Amino acid sequence: MSTLSLPAPSAEEDPHAVAPAFRSARQQPDRQAFDRIPPQDLGAEQSVLGSMILSKTAINDVANLLTPDDFYRPSHETIYRAILAMTAKDEPVDPLTLGDALAKAGDLTKVGGASYLHTLVQSVPTVANAEFYAEIVREKAVLRRLVQAGTKIVQMGYEGVGELDEITASAAAEIAAVTEGRDRQDDFRTPADTVAGTLDMIEAAESGKEITGVPTGFTDLDSLTNGFQPGQVIVVAGRPAMGKSTLAMDFARACTMPRGRSRQPIPGGGRPAAFISLEMSIDELNMRCLSAEGDVALHHLRSGTLDEAGWTRLAGAVQRYSEAPLYINESARSMAEIQAKCRRLKTRIPDLAEIIIDYMQLVTSGRKRHESREQEVSDISRTFKLLAKELQLPIILLSQLNRGPEMRSDKKPQVSDLRESGSVEQDADMVILLFREDAYEKDSPRSGETDVIVGKHRNGPTATITVASQLHYSRFVDMASHVNA
Repeated sequence: MSTLSLPAPSAEEDPHAVAPAFRSARQQPDRQAFDRIPPQDLGAEQSVLGSMILSKTAINDVANLLTPDDFYRPSHETIYRAILAMTAKDEPVDPLTLGDALAKAGDLTKVGGASYLHTLVQSVPTVANAEFYAEIVREKAVLRRLVQAGTKIVQMGYEGVGELDEITASAAAEIAAVTEGRDRQDDFRTPADTVAGTLDMIEAAESGKEITGVPTGFTDLDSLTNGFQPGQVIVVAGRPAMGKSTLAMDFARACTMPRGRSRQPIPGGGRPAAFISLEMSIDELNMRCLSAEGDVALHHLRSGTLDEAGWTRLAGAVQRYSEAPLYINESARSMAEIQAKCRRLKTRIPDLAEIIIDYMQLVTSGRKRHESREQEVSDISRTFKLLAKELQLPIILLSQLNRGPEMRSDKKPQVSDLRESGSVEQDADMVILLFREDAYEKDSPRSGETDVIVGKHRNGPTATITVASQLHYSRFVDMASHVNA
């Protein structure tokens, strides 16, 4: 006896049928996504390994392109590691020696035995194409990492843990991590490729007409450093209230609102700079910059007690400051956020000249766990160095000093006083220490003077440069300018 089955009502017949189906579709995972095989090409992987077993030249070509985790099949990764280990020991690689090395490591059976090594050799169409096979493997590896990064980003989006800016920064960092290091074959460049640019720098320095890096705004410091150079990390350190943020803003103004020798503004001469403030608000930074640029005492700005002449000077400063290509950010907190925002800004402003971070001890590494704060600061310091090289511009890091100067009779700071991590000193290309004697002795004969101590200079000499403190104007100036003012 057959049963009569009635067709299910359509959406038009039963509008309520759509909602349960929609809810079910949202609740059920996309099974097709789980059934998909990640991007891979096992044939190319076999051909790469077979070529390496047959040719030492192929080993050198492939090793410059691939890392072990570029292989999709774990057994192929194990074989690749074994080949690299044997090559490092200058041992010959062939099916027999490779099989013996894998057997001693207890991995021969795991990779499929000696017979599979012969299969790899037989799978090679031609050894001459080993580099081409490696390119295919690397391309598939990058695609797999993109899939993994996308999965993480989707998970972060659904979880929604943390501030929106932090989530988007972490997402951007995931994508950036996939694409970094893709051009490993271009890591090495010959003198023929680079010496012309070096000669241009030498000729510019000899002529004395212009500095080759980003100007600091201080004559003696520019002479010593030839400006801040691309890829450098410059650490500006000092005890609290020494003027670190003031000096950093001086650097930013010199870059974005340069002045000539007569201290007159140079119209249109500014270069873009970024100032990431983890301590002061944008309003505070604006007031300091307007005070310095307009020769208006900062306390008059804060108290609203400007006279008519002060308002006139302020108006001129506002106009110049409004036109300055200075990009200030006060929302970034974690290392991932800072990386993402700096990368996006560099993409949007290709001629970005420098980045200033105020200050390093307030930067967090994000969700990555560290054994100690010292290790975390070391990781942050190293990341900033890599970022400076990646973006090809100087990064100026403000940093606190420990209490070492207060413990000594001579209060002058030393590079070893850098707070929380010795790796900050190691990673920095230049360490600038600030010292004001009148901060310790109110009646000091050197009142109004500040020592800018270049305690480390990887590409030149160290020196102590004295500048004039005009902290009521939120700035430092050259001593000669101070005398003539």
